[in-house]
Amino acid sequence: MSRYTLHDFISQTQQQDRGEGFFELESERMLEVNLNGMVWTKMGSMVAYRGGVKFKREGMLEHGVGKLFKKAFTGEGLSLTKAEGQGKVYLADAGKKISILNLQNESIFVNGNDVLAFEPTINHDIKMMRKLTAMMAGGLFNVHLAGTGMVAITTHYNPMTLIVKPGQPVCTDPNATVAWSGSLTPQFKTDVSFKTFLGRGSGESIQMLFDGEGFVVLQPYEEVYFQQQS
Repeated sequence: MSRYTLHDFISQTQQQDRGEGFFELESERMLEVNLNGMVWTKMGSMVAYRGGVKFKREGMLEHGVGKLFKKAFTGEGLSLTKAEGQGKVYLADAGKKISILNLQNESIFVNGNDVLAFEPTINHDIKMMRKLTAMMAGGLFNVHLAGTGMVAITTHYNPMTLIVKPGQPVCTDPNATVAWSGSLTPQFKTDVSFKTFLGRGSGESIQMLFDGEGFVVLQPYEEVYFQQQS
């Protein structure tokens, strides 16, 4: 009996309708959006679609003059594409693992590079971490997502969540920090010996300090951010 036939390959990899709703994970690294209206997606994340769907880059005045000034001040930040119509849209981002969050009048901060898609019922606002920008080439920006609706985020490999409790702060590496609860505001500290001691470079190590009540999502990978050239 022959193995590894073309029929076997198609059968094993064929798209499946699981009836999971608006967002559906085809695999850990591929998101299906069952579109009947509109969805915001990370620019460049669409890998395929079927049906009557149109794609349009987020307009400069899409969210009002205030957001326009913020974008001009912080840089492009998160570039979004609006997908409108009826059909199926497939999203992926460099093979990163996808997690779906169903917010119920809740809020979360997500590293701008790790936002994949969200429903139009979710409000988003770009936040530049200015103290970190002064310390790191390129800095980091995050997106505040709030409201009720579906959000898809990405991580390199499997995420881990640490619970933050009053009097029990958590320190994280900014390059491995993916998201945190809307109730937390990170502070920044430097440690001149931590990474030097571990043989991972010289000079100061920048850390994010979370204190209060909430959670922090990490990935087992340090993403390197580069200064964008103007």
